[in-house]
Amino acid sequence: MAASIGIMDGAYFVGRGEILHWINATLQLSLAKAASGAVQCQLMDMVHPGVVPMHKVNFDAKTEYDMIQNYKVLQDVFNKLRIGKNIEVNKLVKGRPLDNLEFLQWLKRYCDSVNGGIMNENYNPVERRSKGCKERVSKGSNKPSKSLQANRLSGADPTDGGHGVGKVCNTFSEEHYIEQIQKLSEKIADLKVSVDSTEKERDFYFSKLRDIEILCQRPELEHLPMTKAVRKILYAADAKDSPLPEANDIITKSPSLFSNETE
Repeated sequence: MAASIGIMDGAYFVGRGEILHWINATLQLSLAKAASGAVQCQLMDMVHPGVVPMHKVNFDAKTEYDMIQNYKVLQDVFNKLRIGKNIEVNKLVKGRPLDNLEFLQWLKRYCDSVNGGIMNENYNPVERRSKGCKERVSKGSNKPSKSLQANRLSGADPTDGGHGVGKVCNTFSEEHYIEQIQKLSEKIADLKVSVDSTEKERDFYFSKLRDIEILCQRPELEHLPMTKAVRKILYAADAKDSPLPEANDIITKSPSLFSNETE
């Protein structure tokens, strides 16, 4: 099951752009990021209809507190389904790209593993979100919610036929310029991840070359033609011309290396 997939599984090589495209296409959204825990809950609702209490899922979550509540719902669902996947809520609500990407990669792998990845054609993601939101408002009608209180403070009419609630539920309501800023922020975050990965790769290969250099400096080896050839490559200053021909020449002119062939 996807709950126990290893870190080298192909699921962890799926990029952020592909993950977001999959989420938006599957749930009929247009998100630039998915860190609130709401879409994660709905993806589980899609593959396990009726298990997720959608009325508890807040698609308008902006604060860490609201996001934590969404992830609590998700963890309860995992426990109910006996999915042995630990949700690192404290990391996910911070919105750090790598942490969220890894969890979404795992979640996609899990969804693909249920029913062979075949989607339920009768599942209507927009209707499920709307229904869940209406149920949430209905259950909390006796106690003014924070969103309704905010609407009152801003002059919004809570008796406008549900339009105020629609603004809470509607994930498309963000202004265009805000979406653009979010997209650019995500691109910057992706570039930072790419730079970090490149630096790790650079350090890895540098350490390899340093180990070879230390080996070549051993007194019993440094006079050997092979060692001289390797050092010729290591210390080559000209990036345009390859030092390999000269290194080959050093080895070729060392008869002792080919003594067995002439005997």
